[in-house]
Amino acid sequence: MSEQWVAARIKQKGESKCIPWKNLRDLILAYPDTKKKVDVFVLSIYGLIIFPKVLGHIDEAVSDLFDRLDRRVTPILVILAETFRSLNACQRTGEGRFIGCAQLLLAWFYSHF
Repeated sequence: MSEQWVAARIKQKGESKCIPWKNLRDLILAYPDTKKKVDVFVLSIYGLIIFPKVLGHIDEAVSDLFDRLDRRVTPILVILAETFRSLNACQRTGEGRFIGCAQLLLAWFYSHF
């Protein structure tokens, strides 16, 4: 998945930039490398289930997180920033659901301490 591929398919949905699930599904089915297929599938699961923002779309922040993990960059700052942003949005509106990544934060914590 190149930057050009992402740029051609990214869409603005509300306040988030997202990639439609259909585009990732097509990539999974067409890609010859099994490891890359699994990576894109996992990205889709995280984007659709753990970080749900827009139904049927994967948030740009999730794809950025996977890109950083692939380059062996620690995701803790991204996770903390997303958690803080989501908590702040819930407090500001007085309602809504918390869209966080506590599971990933806990996994990172256990692996480092």
